[in-house]
Amino acid sequence: MKKLYWMIGGVLVCIGFVGSIIFWKFQKEINKNDPEYIVQFIKEHKEDENISVAIHYNQQHWVELNTKEQLPLASTVKIIVAIAYAQQAADGRINPQEQVDLKELEAFYIPKTDGGAHKAWLAQLNLQGADSVPLSEVANGMIAYSSNANTEYLMHVLDFQMINDVLMQLNVEDHEPLYPIVSALYIPIHLMEEKNLTKKATLTALRKMDMVEYRERALAIHSNWIEHPLTIEEKIKAQKMLNMDFQKIWSDRLIRATTNDYISILKKLNDKNFFSPEVHKYLDPVLEQLMQNPRNQAWLKHAGQKGGSTAFVLTLAAYAEDKDGNQTEIAFFANNLNTMEQIKLSNSMNSFQLKFLTDNTFRKRLKEEFSEL
Repeated sequence: MKKLYWMIGGVLVCIGFVGSIIFWKFQKEINKNDPEYIVQFIKEHKEDENISVAIHYNQQHWVELNTKEQLPLASTVKIIVAIAYAQQAADGRINPQEQVDLKELEAFYIPKTDGGAHKAWLAQLNLQGADSVPLSEVANGMIAYSSNANTEYLMHVLDFQMINDVLMQLNVEDHEPLYPIVSALYIPIHLMEEKNLTKKATLTALRKMDMVEYRERALAIHSNWIEHPLTIEEKIKAQKMLNMDFQKIWSDRLIRATTNDYISILKKLNDKNFFSPEVHKYLDPVLEQLMQNPRNQAWLKHAGQKGGSTAFVLTLAAYAEDKDGNQTEIAFFANNLNTMEQIKLSNSMNSFQLKFLTDNTFRKRLKEEFSEL
């Protein structure tokens, strides 16, 4: 009997060991930082209208795929909010040094809905007992940490109409208007309580709702939160409501635009002559936080970027000019991703950008290969 126990124990140990190796290999594969994965992904999805890519290098159209397909931007849309912030700071409409009570930001924070971004931003602040930060730091947290709460607070301060006026100034053709995306997370709860619906019926009603009503509801919730912030209990209720079905609807209804739109925006940011020097005085410190790294300062004149993601979306808008005067703009939007694709794209995007910026052989190969698509 003891032999049997030892044999069973040995088999279980072996199974556990093999399982550990398989899991380790799986983790290693999905976490691999591989620029070639991006290249192959674009090639394999050239017929997929949920994938859009535009890359320009020194005013040349280097890679173009489905550039006029409207896709959800996720947090990449925060570039527009950053521009509105800089313009209003330059015009004297807002004071970047004005202190913002952290409790005001808390009104727009729903726990566990932003990948830990807001908490990460708060954790790195050197508050030393303070309970407020300058408005400029709120804008920094919106871009560097992608805090959704900071974004929604800034939308309130800057005014939605004035933010959307930026789209007209930029002359983008296919960009949807901005609306409060954190407040939109609460639409399912609001709808369920308003119409006394079941969870299933709420899903059906949301799927049928047009974007005009959806945006209006988000704006109404946002306005209500200014005067009547959610309690902790209400936030927990909203968080629990957001299963993957509701998250998919929220993700699909995020503000959409095209890579064609964003390439034109990135070009304006890269050239530094569309906006006034006074606007860039406030905009560059927010968008170009990459330049705080001395290693980037050694070879780049300037560089800025903003990415975004949900469980189904990955987006990136990036621009750079190196010290030799070479300019690059990259816009990559992907929707309806599975979990593996989302993770692998996220892990490989930085190395893809770096390789494109620094490796002439890689750039030439991309142009040749994608010109045939």
